[in-house]
Amino acid sequence: MRALIAASDEPVAVLAHRYGVTAPTIYKRKRRTDVQDRRHTAHRLQTTLSPGQEAMVVYLRRALLLPLDDLLAVTREFLCPEASRSGLDRCLRRHGVGNLRALQPAPDTALSKTFKTYEPGFVHVDVKYLPQMADQDRRRYLFVAIDWATRWVYVVLKADKSALGARLPERAGHRLPGAPHAPADRQRHRVHGSAVREPGAGTDRAA
Repeated sequence: MRALIAASDEPVAVLAHRYGVTAPTIYKRKRRTDVQDRRHTAHRLQTTLSPGQEAMVVYLRRALLLPLDDLLAVTREFLCPEASRSGLDRCLRRHGVGNLRALQPAPDTALSKTFKTYEPGFVHVDVKYLPQMADQDRRRYLFVAIDWATRWVYVVLKADKSALGARLPERAGHRLPGAPHAPADRQRHRVHGSAVREPGAGTDRAA
């Protein structure tokens, strides 16, 4: 039908009446050279996050499995203070990580296991190899430290992945919304004692 409209020389009103569409639809089909549906996504997305920041947000979502509100708090604290909740949600959906349940590993029904409980002060560190952006002369590395007991998070970009470059500030962190309060003497990450092995692949973990 679209091909017939594009090839027809009949008046627009006649074609609109024949095919039961509006006149603007007829004009649109006559202007186009193809008859396929086009994407409804805007050609220029309105987003406050750069491509590099979006890559970091997607990694944090996959690595830490943070809910939207928790991820928004971390994004505003370490990446982009102007990030909005709706914009972050669109970013996650655009990259295929909008459904948190789909990212969570399936439970092992064969064995009944319990998660190990950690005391405040045990810090888990992930290292992410970030892709080199067009405006950069070298790639960078994203270090993510999290205390699973108190849910304090620290995110920082580093120029290298060596043990010296992996040293994090002694008192640095951001408590996620709804996280339990740590004892008074441990209300910040004690990450100065953490060690990060030299990664051999995309991501390395140590505590």
